[in-house]
Amino acid sequence: MMVEKVPMTATGYAALTDELKHRQSVDRPRIIEHIAEARSHGDLSENAEYHAAKEEQSHNEGRIAELEDKLARADVIDITKLSGDTIKFGATVTLIDEDTEKKAVWQIVGEVEADAKKGRISITSPLARALIGKTKGTTVEVMAPGGAKAYEITKVEWR
Repeated sequence: MMVEKVPMTATGYAALTDELKHRQSVDRPRIIEHIAEARSHGDLSENAEYHAAKEEQSHNEGRIAELEDKLARADVIDITKLSGDTIKFGATVTLIDEDTEKKAVWQIVGEVEADAKKGRISITSPLARALIGKTKGTTVEVMAPGGAKAYEITKVEWR
């Protein structure tokens, strides 16, 4: 069975590593303390604090397992070593919406580090899939929830 690699930038890898460390060294001991404290209050069957702490523990342990899995399968791509005019993973692309003339700048990253508010879109998103393989000066059409959108690619950068 082939293990599916998870492409990510060095920044994305560092962020996941930091979250994992925090969940293991800060959240885990705090939750264990909450469980012990709640347990000391007696009858567990009607102890809401105990059940809430156990629920939080389950959520935290699940996220730890998820992070460990993603980090184990990480394929860290060093964007600083990439170049060229063709859009691929890691590229930062400047687009002009052909209807509104609005400019947008997106970096194409791995699914685990995508964050639209920070200008990072997943390589699996419809927009990124439309951009992959294209070059500056090209127009791409993307099916958006509100219908087709056309964008002109005005810049491809590696940063």
